Amino acid sequence: MDLAAGFDIGGTQIKFGLVDKKGKVFFKGTRATPLELQALGETLENVCDEMKKRAGRRKILAAGFGFPGIFSPEKEIIVQSPNFPALDGFPLRPFLRRYFDLPFYIDNDANLAAYGEWNLMGPKKPVSLVFLTLGTGVGSGIILEGRIWHGQAGFAAEIGHITVNPEGERCHCGNLGCLETEVSARALVRNYLEALKKKEKTMARGITARDITLLARKGDGAARKSFERAGYFLGLGLGIIINVLNPEIIVIGGGVTAAGNLLLKPALKEARKRCFRAAFASTRIRRARLGNDAGFIGASFFARERLESA
Repeated sequence: MDLAAGFDIGGTQIKFGLVDKKGKVFFKGTRATPLELQALGETLENVCDEMKKRAGRRKILAAGFGFPGIFSPEKEIIVQSPNFPALDGFPLRPFLRRYFDLPFYIDNDANLAAYGEWNLMGPKKPVSLVFLTLGTGVGSGIILEGRIWHGQAGFAAEIGHITVNPEGERCHCGNLGCLETEVSARALVRNYLEALKKKEKTMARGITARDITLLARKGDGAARKSFERAGYFLGLGLGIIINVLNPEIIVIGGGVTAAGNLLLKPALKEARKRCFRAAFASTRIRRARLGNDAGFIGASFFARERLESA
């Protein structure tokens, strides 16, 4: 059984795994993401060595890497990475070649997560799919007719950076009021703190989006308001996607979606208002099935497909 390696490099965590051609995960793990590039390379090298040991006699054919940010397939660089600025303009292939002796292939992390979700949808895969991942930031990928849609220069599908609140906060990309500034984990924390009184804010220092989810489930008013606001803006984003692309399916993943209907119920309510009724009715919207594994599974499929086509 031949395996392919997949790496999903996020702003806070590296998720990785060995995957067979049917999408079965043979081995997986996580590491904290070093923000210094040499340390990042050394970490990836150590993970690759561990993978080889875990694979035993099984052959690792190739590796796929998903990096966060606007990726140029032609130049194989991240032109801009709002949540990992050390990658801006950095030549990835010569960097990775220092640490890897396997054939490897590179793309945007959310593109590969979309590809992972699409590949495991069975024999009747959708013709068009939009994937959103809500976490530290908001990533997205588009699959059209079985292929990742890169756009003219590779910069397509940056849905996290569409403007949904022109009066909103400055995003790391430089724009004001991006979808990312309103529905990411950071946004949930900001919303929650803004809903508290001064004394309560002091007590809530260090609170996380996961904490806010637990509080909301217990009926905490400020936590529920945080999700209602995030859901409203997510609904605006979904409405834009549906009216512009009318995809067969929109898949929503990432850590923030662990909140389930706390987020999705207000999002779907708002999206329904913002779309043509027929367009909304023709697009399925559901949570991702692969959870946090989508990125590295998609990267493994991508590496296998690119190796075979080469």
